Amino acid sequence: MSPKPQLTFWQIWNMCFGFLGIQFGFALQNANVSRIFQTLGAEIEQIPLLWIAAPLTGLIVQPIVGYLSDRTWTPLGRRRPYFLFGAIFASLALFVMPNSPALWIAAGTLWILDASINVSMEPFRAFVGDQLPPRQRPMGFAMQSFFIGIGSVIASMLPWLLAHAGVANTAAAGEVPDTVKYAFYLGGGVMFLAIGWTVLRTREYPPEVLRAHDTAPPLRQAPLDRVRSRRNGMAWSATGTLAALAIAGFSLDPQLYILAGVAVAYGLALLVFARPGADGMVTTILGDLQAMPGAMRRLALVQFFSWFALFAMWIYAGPAVAATHFGSSDPQSAAYNDGANWVGVLFAAYNGFAALAAIVIPWVVRRVGLRVGHLVNVWLGAAGLLSFLFIRDPQWLLLSMVGVGFAWASILSLPYALLSDSLPAEKMGIYMGIFNFFIVVPQLVAASVLGVLLKLAFGNQPIMALALGAASLVLAGLCVLRVPEPSADAEAAA
Repeated sequence: MSPKPQLTFWQIWNMCFGFLGIQFGFALQNANVSRIFQTLGAEIEQIPLLWIAAPLTGLIVQPIVGYLSDRTWTPLGRRRPYFLFGAIFASLALFVMPNSPALWIAAGTLWILDASINVSMEPFRAFVGDQLPPRQRPMGFAMQSFFIGIGSVIASMLPWLLAHAGVANTAAAGEVPDTVKYAFYLGGGVMFLAIGWTVLRTREYPPEVLRAHDTAPPLRQAPLDRVRSRRNGMAWSATGTLAALAIAGFSLDPQLYILAGVAVAYGLALLVFARPGADGMVTTILGDLQAMPGAMRRLALVQFFSWFALFAMWIYAGPAVAATHFGSSDPQSAAYNDGANWVGVLFAAYNGFAALAAIVIPWVVRRVGLRVGHLVNVWLGAAGLLSFLFIRDPQWLLLSMVGVGFAWASILSLPYALLSDSLPAEKMGIYMGIFNFFIVVPQLVAASVLGVLLKLAFGNQPIMALALGAASLVLAGLCVLRVPEPSADAEAAA
């Protein structure tokens, strides 16, 4: 089979530009949602539970969208319809979120926002695999990281910039400051316009052309092993049920019910969709999950430890910096809101450094390979997170963000480059969606256990969540050494 033709720089630019908008939404969410929750009355130990919307929607939405987009062909193409409809609903949610009158409405809006962003984001990953030959995929994923960095720099800094422009940064009790409201309004507009650019300025290969250019090794197309699935289903269901009974019997933290519930739900899904005669989308997804490539299995641990660390930072950076570096845990105080705005600057900084790192990473990969390059980058991130415990001047935290930025750029690109070379064209979307399981599960674990760990072991000090994140990134770097590099044959074919 012949390899895909290489694309020009500007063609890759156009196909990745929509990620500017996607990350605008994610950056506003990551830097400000904990602040919105606390403003509306959430206690510090409740925040991880309220964030559960993000990983749960990804767990459900991404494999479904991947499955459907693999089977879609419309006048807009294969992936682009999902870009567009996700952008419309995410933009609307960004307008609603800062105007939530109650905590439960804000939590519900986060579900809608995150689900809509996931509808747009998942096909973007498969889009790079569809359009680019293996040799250009690291550049394509790095270009996505570049736009993620640029979008996040601007979005994360918006409340800080608006405050310096004279917009009110405090509000009455239970109300979100105008700096946050106007930042979300701008984010909704930018998200829609950026994704619209990619929709209008790119084209897609029809399915028959993708098959003609497919150089990936064929995957085992075995049907779902129903006996094994029923056995695993009973085991997962029993484990989750016993865990729930233990949580109730020993009066453990209610947030642990999240993990127990996920185990039961997965077990029931296996039992229901592995029964004789069952067929359809979920059965296909479960069968593909069983037959996934070996490289993907090994990348699962890399992703687990990477995204556990990121989720710990996103949830707790705001409360940690406000309490440790600005001396306030009161969401109504000026010091707390100054600290929250500074976290937006720090998030902008790490995304800015990520944009620069995205330029450097392809050069590093050519010299040391994908695995060693990723190890170095995530260890830089570990050093950055750990330094929060020792730096007291918040200005110097900008230096910490250099390491976090390199880790972020690498996490968003190199695992996908390691994965995509082992995936055939007709399964690119579904496996990119399944790969999201290994992003979502660590976030569910973080949402379930971080609050408990901080309460029991660290006296509810949110800064210690960043130390746990640093340890997790060290483990991610070690695990990537077990993942095979792309074969020389695939490189030659490119």
